[in-house]
Amino acid sequence: MISVVAKLTVQEGKVEETITAFKALLPDVAGEAGTLLYSLNRNPKDPNTIVVIERYKDKDALTAHSATPHFKAFSQKLGAVLAAKPEITVLEEIDLVSK
Repeated sequence: MISVVAKLTVQEGKVEETITAFKALLPDVAGEAGTLLYSLNRNPKDPNTIVVIERYKDKDALTAHSATPHFKAFSQKLGAVLAAKPEITVLEEIDLVSK
């Protein structure tokens, strides 16, 4: 499994617009075969920071996600609202406990 943590710093006054855009993206992401989790989160101590936690079946699924037309279109919109370059961390899952 592959996990991704994407930390996004959004421009002042653009957070709600960004959250709305993410929510519109979620149904398309949910339909991707290898995407197992796509969680949208906000840091309450820094409301302009959005953290997306993602989980994929394998590296190919992550590559497929990044290549979808809906993600490419979303990424272009996202670039217009970010205040800084996204911090993306790709992790190899070692073990998991889930309820």
